[in-house]
Amino acid sequence: MGMQVGEKSSKLNSEINITPLADVMLVLLIIVMLIAPLLQAGVTLTLPEASNTSDKPDNDNNTVVAVTADGRYFVDNVQTPETELLAAINRALDRKFERILLIKGDVNAQYGAVMDLMDSLQRAGIENIGLITEREIGGVAGG
Repeated sequence: MGMQVGEKSSKLNSEINITPLADVMLVLLIIVMLIAPLLQAGVTLTLPEASNTSDKPDNDNNTVVAVTADGRYFVDNVQTPETELLAAINRALDRKFERILLIKGDVNAQYGAVMDLMDSLQRAGIENIGLITEREIGGVAGG
């Protein structure tokens, strides 16, 4: 509680000082803003590099299928057996506004695993497919 300044009476000020409350709320807001992106890390993959990539955000609006180096499949960060893969992909696409499927293939994943996935998707009638890669760090030599 604070004292009133300027008056000669010894009455206590009964108003709430909101400065400490505002300080605490701003600190909590900063913490939430820093931690929230770290919670959505997803499946850890080493993506192949490509020079002709465009920035496509990996967010909740997209359905993402990840293929790991040891041949496991993840649909929207949920591990899915290969036998249930198409059903899980169709369920995930039905929940989303855009029916676009993005494939994240680990650089050490077998080529055949990614190609089998793409072949299965084509046979299932899923045609809007994209591949997620990392932007090449070095410049491309002109040729």
